[in-house]
Amino acid sequence: MTTTFEIATAADAEIMVKVQIAAFHNDSKLYPGLPLDGPPGYDSVEAFLQKIGECHYYKILVDGQIVGGMTVYDEGDGHMHLDLIYIDPEHHNHGIGTEAIHFIEKAHPASKWTLHTPLYAIRNQHFYEKFGYVKMGEETYPDIVLISYEKQI
Repeated sequence: MTTTFEIATAADAEIMVKVQIAAFHNDSKLYPGLPLDGPPGYDSVEAFLQKIGECHYYKILVDGQIVGGMTVYDEGDGHMHLDLIYIDPEHHNHGIGTEAIHFIEKAHPASKWTLHTPLYAIRNQHFYEKFGYVKMGEETYPDIVLISYEKQI
């Protein structure tokens, strides 16, 4: 199994959106009672196309097959923000997420990394904390509470 990372393109839109839907809908299996949903635009080709124009958008491939994606924003002054990371549930627990975090932090050297994850997503919290991300607070929105994480390099 070989994991690689490449810049996503418009040609990847349909498959990447399908993988996003599968990844975010899997949360409803992990956390009973959670509706089938995801971050704004997760199920939209148009939102994908907009995002590839405004940030660093990577596709995650295993043996040449797209199995996930990551979006990163350069906030300036050595600050990078990991906006999305998602992996098809069929490829969970194979170390792909770990490889992705190592890749992204190496590809974009920064003095500070930030990200948000839902309060309900205990699995995500454990994942980020094992890489040195520290909970900085919570942000409450009408339909979700997000935990803010930061990692100083």
